[in-house]
Amino acid sequence: MSVDVKICGISTPEAMTAAVEGGAAFVGLVFYPPSPRAVTPEEAAPLAALVPEEVVKTGLLVDADDATIEAILKAVPLDLLQLHGGETPERAADIKARFGIRVMKVLKLRQESDLAAAEPFFGVVDCLLFDAKPPAEMKNALPGGNALAFDWSILAGKTFPLPWFLAGGLTADNLAEAVRVTGAPALDISSGVEDAPGRKNPEKIRAFLAAAQALERPAQGPL
Repeated sequence: MSVDVKICGISTPEAMTAAVEGGAAFVGLVFYPPSPRAVTPEEAAPLAALVPEEVVKTGLLVDADDATIEAILKAVPLDLLQLHGGETPERAADIKARFGIRVMKVLKLRQESDLAAAEPFFGVVDCLLFDAKPPAEMKNALPGGNALAFDWSILAGKTFPLPWFLAGGLTADNLAEAVRVTGAPALDISSGVEDAPGRKNPEKIRAFLAAAQALERPAQGPL
């Protein structure tokens, strides 16, 4: 089996169609207004309607309250919530129980010690995503989608008791090396298939997916 891919930050029908037709296993909609990739629930609904049942529709949230989550799920039939803020294991468990939906927790890495933050989420969430922690001097850094990679060797030889994704600075040119070093069973990409922040390029989406499909999955894939 090939490596699974999630195309995140989709905001146009053209990008969604390219992701679905190209074989993405997951597609992501961003519900975080400061992001250039953000969509409202009303904008997201027709995009989600383009997604076949077998593709996992993911909603990216950053420290969202219950009312916000409820409004999103009322408008958009999501399959997975991606928690990209400072959500605690308790908050993740509450969201999962309250809304009856699968949950992914994003953890940001800069050094190997940052991996310690993962263990409290074992047995709580359905999957993890490892992204790059922005440097302190980076101005206006977003929770994700900053086109930053971290030292992939942090994950070399590591195993986790739940599925996980690798994100951060991925492109069609470096994804094979990223998978070789980390053993990632799945990849999450946003800025690496854009012409500018928030402007997805359908051809870059197709190229990334084709490159991922040429790789053997090193471990059991997500969900």
